[in-house]
Amino acid sequence: MVGPARGALAECEDAFAASAGLFTAACAELAAPQAAVMTHAQLEDLLGARMREVTRQLFQDHLTLRAREEVRRQEVVDATGVERSRIERDRRRRLATVFGKVTVVRIAYRGTRVADLHPADAVLNLPDGMHSHGLARLAAIESSRGSFADACERINAHTGSGIGHRQVQELAVSAAVDIDAFYDALVPAPCTDTTPLILSVDGKGVVIRPEALREDTAKAAAAKGGNAMKTRLASGEKHGRKRMATLGAVYDAEPAPRTADDIIADPDRQDAGHGAAPERCQGPKARSKWLCGSVNDTAAQVVAAVFDQAEHRDPGHRRCWVVLVDGARHQIDLIKAEALQRGVDVHIIVDLIHVLEYLWRAAWCLHCSGDASAETWVARHARVLLGGGVQQTAAALEEAARTAGLRDAQRKGIDEAVNYLTGKAEHLRYDTALERGWPIATGIIEGACRHLVKDRLDITGARWGLSGAEAVLKLRAVRANGDFDAYWAWHQQQEFIRNHQTRYRDRVIPTA
Repeated sequence: MVGPARGALAECEDAFAASAGLFTAACAELAAPQAAVMTHAQLEDLLGARMREVTRQLFQDHLTLRAREEVRRQEVVDATGVERSRIERDRRRRLATVFGKVTVVRIAYRGTRVADLHPADAVLNLPDGMHSHGLARLAAIESSRGSFADACERINAHTGSGIGHRQVQELAVSAAVDIDAFYDALVPAPCTDTTPLILSVDGKGVVIRPEALREDTAKAAAAKGGNAMKTRLASGEKHGRKRMATLGAVYDAEPAPRTADDIIADPDRQDAGHGAAPERCQGPKARSKWLCGSVNDTAAQVVAAVFDQAEHRDPGHRRCWVVLVDGARHQIDLIKAEALQRGVDVHIIVDLIHVLEYLWRAAWCLHCSGDASAETWVARHARVLLGGGVQQTAAALEEAARTAGLRDAQRKGIDEAVNYLTGKAEHLRYDTALERGWPIATGIIEGACRHLVKDRLDITGARWGLSGAEAVLKLRAVRANGDFDAYWAWHQQQEFIRNHQTRYRDRVIPTA
């Protein structure tokens, strides 16, 4: 090795002498007699601690090398046209990374009564605060998985960073700020005009701190007065401590025509012993699924966001839009209003599972508890519904109640079912939905309510601030969509624009 290569190697050895020394010391420690009697677990712990410090020092040595080689920029002008004509070398700031804390040393460009500028920070895309993007990424992932306390524990075990509970929560909130803009800019997957576009909306209550309750809920809670008991909430008291999280889903689903036999087997055919039931056709499969959720936004705003996503996929309204709901009147009214405003025809379908629950309530008015024949009774009426016989089913329930001589409270379940069927008749055209191959159940959005809300925001003892709940809900949605890695690259670019580019003239970072 001669000439420039020898000089480059010597410079490298000099720049990274500190980290090389730590590595050499770790090697010596492993070669010592004491290491020969260590278990593999003890070796893991030893190497984990030593190599983390070696890596942290490598990071520090690299930053020191950058500082040593930084050359003064000739012209540094901010976004308002004010030049920084003076410099101060060796300006320092701390950076907490996934390997530990390091110090960034760089040139500060100064002016009179204006904030200093640090072009070297832009090259590194340093965050606005102390914690690195790597720590922020871990905070976003771990906070969306479990409690902030658990996230804090896992991050510290993995990185040794010593990050605190509040810092983890703040990083998670900051990590979610670009999610809406990310989906606005995301190019949808290509789809044919014959593929139905499925929309769905649902809500789930989240226990919120009193200061974050919506105005009406806060007033209702205040009207109830204090808690009846000191150590727990009494019946009905938890209701006034929740704020509704509204969730939305949009996905594509190729048509899958079916019949009533594919949904519910004919009980009379089975009872007659006609052999094995024919193989059932599978329903439409969801693809390109997109989920969203918000505790902060109203239900109307989330419905609008769902329609925005649908129009992003079908701007010309050429596809068939199918909206699946659980039957809540408020949701249906919001959907109709949004569709009317945008001039798009939508086919609203009430989830079959919710309708079956009403049939079961009616069944227990006519059958004893545990009577197996109730299942056959429900199946027969459900098959009539699947064939489009909504009014026929309602009339049959009324007739059954009269024949059985039920009165008042005895027929409550039947009355509820009849009122539900007649009130939602226009949205119970299952015969049309099955013929055209549309889905008829809200499994996607029901699953989202469980996964996005109940499995995280409804964990035991959780009481949320508004910003934390909103951030975690959005982060869980991004991860459920399979978009987190793409989102994080987008988020880092937005951080670069916000924290660095916007501070300079024409958004151009000055070069040496």
